[in-house]
Amino acid sequence: MAVRPRIQNLQASLIAEVAVLGMGDPEVLPLWFGEGDLPTPRFITEAASRALEAGETFYTFERGIPPLRQALADYETGLHARPVAPERVVITNSGMQAIMLTVQALVDPGDNILVVSPVWPNVRAAIEIMGGEPREVALARREDGGFLLDLDALDRARDGRTRAIFLNSPSNPTGWVMSRAEGEALLAFARQHGLYLIADEVYARVVYDGTVAPSLLDLAEPDDLVVVVNSFSKAWAMTGWRLGWLVGPPEIVEVMGKLIQYNISGAPTFIQHAAVTAVREGEEFARSMAERYRAGRTLVLDALRGLNRVQVAPPDGAFYAFIKVDGMTDSLAFAKEILAKTKVGLAPGAAFGLGGEGHLRLCFAASRDRLAPALERLIPILR
Repeated sequence: MAVRPRIQNLQASLIAEVAVLGMGDPEVLPLWFGEGDLPTPRFITEAASRALEAGETFYTFERGIPPLRQALADYETGLHARPVAPERVVITNSGMQAIMLTVQALVDPGDNILVVSPVWPNVRAAIEIMGGEPREVALARREDGGFLLDLDALDRARDGRTRAIFLNSPSNPTGWVMSRAEGEALLAFARQHGLYLIADEVYARVVYDGTVAPSLLDLAEPDDLVVVVNSFSKAWAMTGWRLGWLVGPPEIVEVMGKLIQYNISGAPTFIQHAAVTAVREGEEFARSMAERYRAGRTLVLDALRGLNRVQVAPPDGAFYAFIKVDGMTDSLAFAKEILAKTKVGLAPGAAFGLGGEGHLRLCFAASRDRLAPALERLIPILR
């Protein structure tokens, strides 16, 4: 007996390959992962403590406690043009698990999912774990270096075994934000061909024109084949809590209880109660986080402008600078070199698949106290 070859040969994250070289070193300024340096606010941690004291430590509803599903339905309805019913909301252990569960529900061995790329590497791995094929379809480039959705390329990549299209908007790592017109065209395309749309909207509140990114929840009917994934990590500084949710059509929501039962039984009860507080009382904090990210964006873009080797399009959303470095052909090796020489941790562009090589990803979600010295160290090696 042996481990499945598909799992044995699964590529480890190239981001982690760099990070493991510097984690635990107090001199390293880590800008490799998608999180800042601000801890979860006290109003949320105190809610978790109250839930623990109240004995909220038992098994509960597999798809999430009703108060949290209602809170999230109200939250999504308040942000978007169409109402979201609590019956469409499923609570998961992280946004990544919401993606994994959706892939489990849709993909048989030999099926494929079209993945708009560059993209967070965990998405491709989730499809591969289920025996599917992630077919990457690159975003088109605008003249100013920004990005556009390429429907013609998606159509060329589609075949009879295509089950879904995966996209992340606002995008990690590019900062692309799908416009309403792009969303309308994509939804029409998916309806025409009977495809699911899996939309990772984890960075929905991190946009630099407005307070929320355009969403498929503005456009889709409740029974459209659209699954929208989200997480508590970014808007409420809860990366380590590992809690997410999805909004889906009835046929997905109905099977999620079984998939959750056989994967993890359900998200921790006391964390779900704390999450109700985050959603109900955390709007001011979520807006302040967006302003924090805006300040980091300005600092990083100002520092990188004028460097002859560097090209970076201002991101419209998320909190990453996707830095193209002229003459760099091995981003993994260069990220390791930067770490060794400067003690600054960046993510190699190769980790993000098609269109990623030749780039480095810098997370600017951190405070000025971390970003400013990191930039001072980076500029000489990038100049």
